[in-house]
Amino acid sequence: MTSTQAAWQTAPADLVITGCTVLVHDDQERIGFAEDAAIVVRDGIVESVTLAADVRGLPAVERIDARGQVAVPGLINCHTHSPMVALRGIAEDLSVQEWFNDFIWPIESNLTEEDVASAARLACAEMIRGGVTCFADHYFSMDAVAYVVADCGLRAHLGEAFFSSQGAAGRERSLDFALRHRGSADGRITTALAPHAPYTVTDADLVATAGLARDHGLPVHIHAAENREQTDTSLARHGRTPIEVLEAAGLLDSDLLIAHGTGIVERDLPVLERATGSVAVATAPRGYLKFAWPTTTPVRALRALGIPVGLATDGAASNNSLDVWESMALTSLAQKSAEGDPGWLTSRQALHHATLQSAQAVGLGDRIGSIAQGRRADIVLVDIGGPHTQPVHDLAATLVHSARASDVRTTIVDGRVLMRDRELLTIDLPSTLRELEQRLPALVDRGHGRRIQEYDG
Repeated sequence: MTSTQAAWQTAPADLVITGCTVLVHDDQERIGFAEDAAIVVRDGIVESVTLAADVRGLPAVERIDARGQVAVPGLINCHTHSPMVALRGIAEDLSVQEWFNDFIWPIESNLTEEDVASAARLACAEMIRGGVTCFADHYFSMDAVAYVVADCGLRAHLGEAFFSSQGAAGRERSLDFALRHRGSADGRITTALAPHAPYTVTDADLVATAGLARDHGLPVHIHAAENREQTDTSLARHGRTPIEVLEAAGLLDSDLLIAHGTGIVERDLPVLERATGSVAVATAPRGYLKFAWPTTTPVRALRALGIPVGLATDGAASNNSLDVWESMALTSLAQKSAEGDPGWLTSRQALHHATLQSAQAVGLGDRIGSIAQGRRADIVLVDIGGPHTQPVHDLAATLVHSARASDVRTTIVDGRVLMRDRELLTIDLPSTLRELEQRLPALVDRGHGRRIQEYDG
């Protein structure tokens, strides 16, 4: 009897998943697949990935027969604004200036904490059903979002957004939130400081944020160089790109998650290369296509610098969904088009961005992003038996270009099953929808003429 078998006899495992194909990473972080495999979970951690035959006699509190399914690391939405699901479809076919100034920022001046909680719960339901197990959120009234995350069982990286127009109080609220909620929800919540962007936060406030990040050991999550127009405007006004503004403020010496970066230009690359902090970029290509931006995130150039690029959806008000499967496919396609190279970005590379690189982007590269011994048990089971995923000649291509969010059967975070066979177990979806519907008339009113901010980036 082996030592592993002896350990199995002392206490049942919490969860055993059997008969699946498991997406695995080798010691070079390359994607592979282990067939007819089993995953043993104990205390929220992957204890082993082994052959299904090896665990037939293993006692377990819960077992899942996953034959015909693929176990993949839980997807990570590296930049979103979860409560903006309440604004899905409200501002369509507009320039980014009209979108912000005429719709989004007038509506957001109505936001209450109850609105945020109700919408965040709907967003979490959508993400659980789509196989997202962790999301990086950048929004307002984040105490409400933290409560929803703790309640529904997801993992999240949360930041309370602020503008300089709010005065010092906005920055202080962001810090207070980050310190109070860091490590909450049994460790599933991590936090960040969340200045909105260089065009809405002054240089002085960016410098102060960098100081707070150093003093308190906090990362920073910010929009920057979102599009090429912002970069051109920044150069015309200040003689510096948004990335150079971040460097001057000291933010590239902190752990920094940059949202979008489609306006990153050639002169920014040496700036990013000399950053001393752990800098990452989140890409959300669907929104860039909707706004008809001429460029996308320069993933290839960033990869050459060793900068992780995680996958994201942005908020559903611009993206219309929180579907990271779609982001994965669109990232691959947009990169092929941008580079003029069908050999870039491959399906395996896209899966790497969706798993390990996304985990690194949100500062959790040592905990999640792969299904391996010692990692947190954030696992998604995907059914590839549908007509749109058959036959399977290349499983990586099937997952990236054929599978859909609706093919996710089971979603697990920290070893806890949040959805099984498409049934949500931690969120009452009908009551969530009813509550949000009651709140919408007051939320979407724009007759008051107010805006929380003016977009002129």
